[in-house]
Amino acid sequence: MLNIGMISKWHVHATDYAKQVQQNPGAQITAVWDEDPARGAEWAAELGVPFYADYAEFLASDIHAVVCDSPTTMHRDVLIPAAQAGKHIFTEKLLACTNEDAEAIAQAVRDAGVTFTISLPVKGFPQVQYIKSLVDSGKLGQVTGARFRRSHNGVSDNWLPERWYDVAATGGGAMMDLGAHPVYVIADLLGEPVRVAAMMTNLCGTSSDENAIVLGEFAGGALATMETAFVTSGVPDLLEVYGTGGAVFFRWNEVVQNLGDGPEEVDEDDMPTRYDPMTCFVEACLAGEKEVPGLALEDALVMTRIMVAAYTAAE
Repeated sequence: MLNIGMISKWHVHATDYAKQVQQNPGAQITAVWDEDPARGAEWAAELGVPFYADYAEFLASDIHAVVCDSPTTMHRDVLIPAAQAGKHIFTEKLLACTNEDAEAIAQAVRDAGVTFTISLPVKGFPQVQYIKSLVDSGKLGQVTGARFRRSHNGVSDNWLPERWYDVAATGGGAMMDLGAHPVYVIADLLGEPVRVAAMMTNLCGTSSDENAIVLGEFAGGALATMETAFVTSGVPDLLEVYGTGGAVFFRWNEVVQNLGDGPEEVDEDDMPTRYDPMTCFVEACLAGEKEVPGLALEDALVMTRIMVAAYTAAE
C-alpha cells in the first residue's frame, strides 16, 4: 500500500486528486500539509488523516509519496525537500515558473532516485493517443501544421477563485494554467519548438493574462498554435494536425480524419484505452519504476521551457 501525503489544497484540482487516490486500491492518504494551516487542518479532518503545520514533520511521517497542489511558485520549495526525503512525487503542472527552478527540481529528483510523474491528463485521452499514432506512423505524411485550443469562461463568468489571479502564486494566467494542455500536447506531437511567438491580452481586468495564443516553429518547418482563454464559452477541446498526406481533427469528442480518400469519422473502438496520470503514478511507485513515459521529467522540463519562452515573447 502506497501512503500518500497531500501537499496543499491551493490548486483547484486538489480535491479531484485526493478522490483519485482514495479510489485507488493500491494507495491511501495518510497526511496533509498546507501553506494555509486553517485550510489544511479542515481538509485533513475531512479526509480523516493528521494535519502537519510543519513541513519537515510532514515529510518525516509515514508517507511514501506526495501529491503536490501548492501554488506553482512554491514548487521548488516543497518538491526539492520531498525528493531529498526520498518521497515519490506526483505534481500538478507546471513543474515550475522558471527554467532554473525546474532544472533544480529535476536534479533533486534524479539525485534521490524517486519516482516522478507530472499530471498531463489530455495525453491519456483516446482521441489524442490516436492522433499521435497517426503522426508517429507517418500516415499524415510530413506534418506541416497543428492547432490545439482549450478554453473556458472562468473569468468572464466569474467562477474561478480570486487566488487564481494572484500571479505571485500562479506565475501567470490563462496560458500558465489552462494553456499548459495545448503546450504539452503539441510538444508531444511535434517536439520542442525552435522558435516561439505569443500574444496575450486582458479583457476583464484581472491581474493576469486571460486570452492567449502561442505560435511555435518546429524542426522541419511545421507551425503550430497553442491557444487558450478564461473568457470563452461553448468551445470544446479543438485539436487539428495537418500534413502532406492528410489531416485529422478532434472536437466534441469525435475524431475525423482525411488520409486522401475523403473525410471519415474514426470509430471509438479503433482508439486506444484512456489512461489517467494518478493511476500511472501509483502503479509506477508500487512497481519500482522511476517514471511514466510521456509524464516524465523531460516532458515537464520541455513544457516549462516553452511556457517561459511564451511569456518572454508576449512581453
